[in-house]
Amino acid sequence: MITNGTRVEIFDPPMCCSSGLCGPTIDPVLLDVNEMVLKLNSQGVAVLRYLMAQQPQAFLNNAEVYRLVREKELAALPVTTVNGRVIKVGAYPTLAEVQAALNADPASG
Repeated sequence: MITNGTRVEIFDPPMCCSSGLCGPTIDPVLLDVNEMVLKLNSQGVAVLRYLMAQQPQAFLNNAEVYRLVREKELAALPVTTVNGRVIKVGAYPTLAEVQAALNADPASG
């Protein structure tokens, strides 16, 4: 069960815009991420996305994300968290992976 306090955060690698869905060619992975965000939003899940150049404080405020970026640099990105817990590093999760993490998180239900 998903509660209103449930939050998914995606710490994106450098992109040309906040969704990555711009420019002459669209990366199908980013299209899938956008669809996942819309689906999660429709289920009442807040999804926040951060770009390092535009929201550096978000990266600094999350100790685990900050540690991963310091250790692995840009190879760590994207990093996805569910209610503050890192669930995926270096690649975007699938909708099924996020939903599994939401279902396993006691804060979500």
